Amino acid sequence: MPTINMLSSADKVKGQGVGSAYLEQVDLVRNGLDKEYKVVVNKKERTDIMHYHTIDLKHYLSIYFAKRKGVTVGYVHFLPETIEGSIKLPNIIKKIFYKYIISFYKKMDYLVTVNPNFIPRLEAYNIDRKKITYIPNFVSTEKFYDFSTEKKYIAKEKLKIDRDAFVVLGVGQIQTRKGVIDFIDIAKKMPDVQFIWAGGFSFGGITDGYKELKSKMETAPKNILFTGIVDRDLMNDIYNVSDLLFMPSYNELFPMSILEAMNTSTPVLLRDLELYEDILFDYYLKEHDNEGFMKAIQKLKNDSNYYEQAKKKAIRGHNFYSRESVLGMWKSFYKKVLLKKDR
Repeated sequence: MPTINMLSSADKVKGQGVGSAYLEQVDLVRNGLDKEYKVVVNKKERTDIMHYHTIDLKHYLSIYFAKRKGVTVGYVHFLPETIEGSIKLPNIIKKIFYKYIISFYKKMDYLVTVNPNFIPRLEAYNIDRKKITYIPNFVSTEKFYDFSTEKKYIAKEKLKIDRDAFVVLGVGQIQTRKGVIDFIDIAKKMPDVQFIWAGGFSFGGITDGYKELKSKMETAPKNILFTGIVDRDLMNDIYNVSDLLFMPSYNELFPMSILEAMNTSTPVLLRDLELYEDILFDYYLKEHDNEGFMKAIQKLKNDSNYYEQAKKKAIRGHNFYSRESVLGMWKSFYKKVLLKKDR
């Protein structure tokens, strides 16, 4: 039986979508393809498929030896341009780090990206299109699912949220590119709505815009609850007390939070970004600016028919990214990878 070695340090830093994506992918393959592959995690051994989920230096140094026995697969969670607005680095360090990222990807036999929008971007770095495969993220319905009305009330009580409050949720690390400042500014103008931001400063003081973000949070209105970094086991409660997932991000790949919210039948409102078009189709609501966001939130709050339509969009999105569909993609991909090894 062929062996896949999943290599990652993504779960060492809490509050990262990369970590959530890694854990879900490993569980999916380990439980869904267990009759065809043996899956090991972070083993110091060369296997038939070495699947790199993160770009650690120790992983980079192992690539030469990994290729002597098997095939290397790299997960593309970010590119240099998508890190802008996340971490603040000195220019010289930034240039070295960005070159390192692309060098890592180029050394892989195959690359997997969770957004087809990244394929032409990778090609622009002189990476062969033939080695790039698109496979979307996946979220288990055993971990993220819709609560009963009574259970939602209990979850609201725990978080000290009024039963009848209309709750708007933002999820992710507190970073400039996530649109957190817009989120706070909108909350100030909508005092009749309860806002929650679930996430914190995963990278502390080197977070881009740290001082400004910290200041904005300290002077934020009372109708915003900042939870800090939330354990993934508790996130389902957060989604279930919320009426809307609102992500005003300026740059993303394929946020796990969108799939998690869809699993709980929660409508999704996003900034109108090109990168969502080929993965979310018409499963979400989109606006261009704060004024549009506020109008959409107000309409969702006051128009029950409009809200139900938005909810149905989210449910369709959940059904599209089903376990069977995504597992089938991984099955085909690993089969292709093994054929390369055998040749």
